[in-house]
Formats: sequence, C-alpha cells, structure tokens
Amino acid sequence: MLKKITARLAATCLIIAAGQALATPLSIELPEETARLKQSTHSGYQVAVQKCSICHSADYINLQPPGMNLKQWTAEVGKMQHAYGAPITDEEVKLIGAYLAGTYGSEKIPDSGL
Repeated sequence: MLKKITARLAATCLIIAAGQALATPLSIELPEETARLKQSTHSGYQVAVQKCSICHSADYINLQPPGMNLKQWTAEVGKMQHAYGAPITDEEVKLIGAYLAGTYGSEKIPDSGL
C-alpha cells in the first residue's frame, strides 16, 4: 500500500516537473507608439513628454474639447495629479497646463514657458 502511494506521488511530481519544463514565460510585445505630443520649445513640453506618458498615450490629449484655455488645461492636469495620483508636482502641473493651452488650446503662450 505504501509503495502504491509513493509510486503515485512520484508520478505526480514527475508530471508536474515535466509541465514546468515545458511552460514558457508569458511575453507581450506592444506595438510602437504612433501618437506623439506636438513638439515645442516650451518648457512644459519635456515635462509633458516625461510625465503624461507614464499613465496614458498622447491620443488622450486629442480627446479633450478643442480650444481649452490655460485655466481649463491646468485644471485638467491638476485632476490627473489629485484624482488619479499622477506623479507630478504643482509646478509641473502649471508647466504642462501652459504647454497644452498654448499648443492644443486657445492660449498664445510664449515657447519659453510661463
């Protein structure tokens, strides 16, 4: 009886070990990013490239209503910081908001920043 249990246990372990040897790690290959932020010399551009893409693609910006002003864009970026926990400082919120308002919105903000 003990020999049967030992043999079954050994067979089970052998099957599990064989299955592990055949298993391959899951690999996911993402396509190249096709959406890009509009380039600018505005100081908020580099911050936006670095920080915004942590959570979403640049396509998200194009989904916003056209013609948003500085206050609206800054509020939208602030929402990302406060409601969604985006890792950006208050100063970065202002820089990104100014870049977005000048590039995608209705504001005429100098490229050098605020």
